[in-house]
Amino acid sequence: MPFLCGPDPEFPYLDETVHFRFPDPDKADGNIVAVGGNLSPGMLLSAYEQGIFPWYNEDDPILWQSPDPRCVIFPQKLHISRTMQKVLRRGDYEIKFNKNFTGVIRGCREIKRPGQEGTWITDDIISAYTELHRLHYALSAESYLDGTLVGGCYGVLLGNFFCGESMFSNAANASKAAFLGLAQFLFSGNKIAFIDCQVPTDHLRSFGGEELSRKEFLKLLKRNL
Repeated sequence: MPFLCGPDPEFPYLDETVHFRFPDPDKADGNIVAVGGNLSPGMLLSAYEQGIFPWYNEDDPILWQSPDPRCVIFPQKLHISRTMQKVLRRGDYEIKFNKNFTGVIRGCREIKRPGQEGTWITDDIISAYTELHRLHYALSAESYLDGTLVGGCYGVLLGNFFCGESMFSNAANASKAAFLGLAQFLFSGNKIAFIDCQVPTDHLRSFGGEELSRKEFLKLLKRNL
């Protein structure tokens, strides 16, 4: 039987108190751990607790992924370039948290990215993460210029770690300023032990991101739930 595109309407809705057990990512052959289900709070939170997140195209069923290798940033490894130190020191942007989560996630969907056709941030994703935000699990950091939202990032905060999802920028360094402002806040006072950046990229490495094998990441995750 073929899988439906997006969330399965027949799959039960799981609220934030329900735990769903996914297949063990450590035994997955490739990055995809499971297919199907929905984006209800219990399903999403259970996935993040097990090192898994949804990443799929609009014409796909939900693909639950756990990349190998994984990219993480530790507090002592956070790197702020000289350029970004100047941007933050000058206060080029006003940085705020959780003031416009919807604006950030929609900005992440609408921004054009080189080499990418379309976006994985569907209406279902927006609805699901907006609900996580309402439940105080998803948060956003925003950069404002003269009162206008010009960049930001969002992700999921669980246990002792933050899972970064996406970022956007409509002005030079605006998304970097939002991300670094959030990272500094979360790392201050040992609020979190690490930031999960999911898939390694040169952009994330410039912030101090480093690669862990999936096995190493899952062990790190268990220690910080």
